[in-house]
Amino acid sequence: MDNHFKFTNSVVGLPLFFVVFLWFVFWLEIRFDFDFVENGIYPRELSGLQGVLFSPFIHGDIEHLYNNSIPLLILLAALQFFYANQSIRVIGFGILLSGIITWVIGRDNYHIGASGLVYVLVSFIFFKGIQTKYYRLVALSLAVIVIYGGLVWYAFPSPETSGDKKISWEGHLAGLITGFALSLIYKTPEYKKLIKYDWEKPDYNPEEDPFMQRFDANGNFMNLPKEETIEELVSYYSSDFPVDYTIVLNEKNESKPQS
Repeated sequence: MDNHFKFTNSVVGLPLFFVVFLWFVFWLEIRFDFDFVENGIYPRELSGLQGVLFSPFIHGDIEHLYNNSIPLLILLAALQFFYANQSIRVIGFGILLSGIITWVIGRDNYHIGASGLVYVLVSFIFFKGIQTKYYRLVALSLAVIVIYGGLVWYAFPSPETSGDKKISWEGHLAGLITGFALSLIYKTPEYKKLIKYDWEKPDYNPEEDPFMQRFDANGNFMNLPKEETIEELVSYYSSDFPVDYTIVLNEKNESKPQS
C-alpha cells in the first residue's frame, strides 16, 4: 500500500506554480494599477458569478496574499503526494463548488482570496484520511487538524470575522463543506485494505471456523472428539447369487482350536 506514496516533481511543482501565479496576479495589479476586486464573488448577482473562477487569484493586500501562500504550499504538496489521483479534481471542483456556495450564502460584498481553497484542502485531507482508516493518512489528518484546526473558528460569524477587515467567513464555511463533500465523492480504492484471511471478512462467523472450535469457553485449546467410523467392506467377488455378509467389529472372525 505504501507504494502509492511516490515523490514526483509535481509534489513540488504544483504548489509552487499555483502560489507563484497568485503573486504574479498581485504584481500585475500593483504594476499596472489594476483593480481586480470587482472580479471577485458578489453574492446573488449574475455579474458576481465571474468571481467563482477569478476570486481565488485576487487578494486585497500583500498580508492577505502571504497568509494564504504558506498554507497553500504545504497543503497542495500534501494533497499531491498522498492523493495524486484525486488532486487536480479536488482543486478544480473545490474552487467551483466553494465559490458557488459563497455566491449563495455570502454577504453583499466582494469576496476574494484563496482562503476558500485552503479550507477545501484542510477539510478534504482531514476527512479523507479518517475515512480510509489507513494509519499514515490518519496521521496526516491529525497533523493537519493540529496545525490548522484553529481555522475552524473563522468559518462562522464572530466579531473578528465581521470587524474592520471583514473576513469572508462564508467563503471559509463553503470551503469546509466542499472539502467534506469531495471526500465522500472521490473514492480511494488504492488504499483499501486487502482481505487475506477469513477472519477479516465482514461476514466471518467464529463458530463455523474449525480452528476456533478447538477452544473452549475459557479460551483453552482442546482436541476435538474423534468420530467413530465404520469401514465399509469392499468386495471384489462377483456372483449372480446374492451374498450376505456379517460384520463383526474389533473381533477376529476365527474359530478357536479344540483341545
